[in-house]
Amino acid sequence: MIVLHASLVFGVQAQLGEGAFWHPDHQLLYWLDIEGRSLHRFDPKNNRDDLTPLERRVGCVVPTNSGTLFLAGEQGIEEFWPETGKRVFLMDPESDRPTNRLNDGKCSPEGRFWFGSLSMVRESHQASFYRMDFDGTVHRKLTGLTNSNGIGWSPDGKTLYHIDTPTRTVAAFDYDMEFGEITNKRIIVRFPEDPDFGRPDGMTVDTEGKLWVAHWLGGRVTCWTPGGTLFQTVLVPVRRVTSVAFGSDDLQTLFITTASHGMSDEEKKHEPDAGRLFAMRLEVPGLPVNFFRKNFQSQKT
Repeated sequence: MIVLHASLVFGVQAQLGEGAFWHPDHQLLYWLDIEGRSLHRFDPKNNRDDLTPLERRVGCVVPTNSGTLFLAGEQGIEEFWPETGKRVFLMDPESDRPTNRLNDGKCSPEGRFWFGSLSMVRESHQASFYRMDFDGTVHRKLTGLTNSNGIGWSPDGKTLYHIDTPTRTVAAFDYDMEFGEITNKRIIVRFPEDPDFGRPDGMTVDTEGKLWVAHWLGGRVTCWTPGGTLFQTVLVPVRRVTSVAFGSDDLQTLFITTASHGMSDEEKKHEPDAGRLFAMRLEVPGLPVNFFRKNFQSQKT
């Protein structure tokens, strides 16, 4: 197994960095600070990070084919126009669960939006996994989850990967791109019961179909073959590693978000870079981000 080391790329210190993706049109890394209630746009060429304050915790951000972004988190999903700051509320599939919030999410190759939830008071089996169709309708596809987290698709789009963090596993499903249905669940990766290994958090996939998984409290990103074999490890000098995204113009830079939230003063002394952005150059590029294929008109409420 190959072991590599990530490098610090930017000094902004997030409380809970998450939800990173590379926007090919803007050539920027979009990422979130969930607890810091902010959306960031990082330009690696100019080493500049622009911040947009948010009024709530947002767990994921995805681009749409109309030039907007969807922000999903506390109090549901809203559409956001980054250039003007305009926001329009779309819907909240868990309005009956005020202690839940929406968490990680991504768009499928054909342009549907998949996202999950978690309990902010850490109740078990109260979360779900959802699909938003092109017309804006939302369907609950998995229930009884605890912390719906990393999502990804195989390069051919026929397999969906999903993480429910406390299970310490990566599940795979057969994926039907025509109807957006998932079937035939199986476990392809099991994290060891080792506190130093941490728990699986965010995830992305490269062009060879390998899975890259961030380790919360594990200080690393691991790379797995679709068959579940550990292939590579990228060590990160902080323990709270949260999300991963391939970026730069060749998609061969693996950007890594981290967190400082929940750390003691002693831990912060030993990990002064917790919450900052890290990166690693790789030989195999990642898959480009998928855009939501929106065919409905947002209505101001």
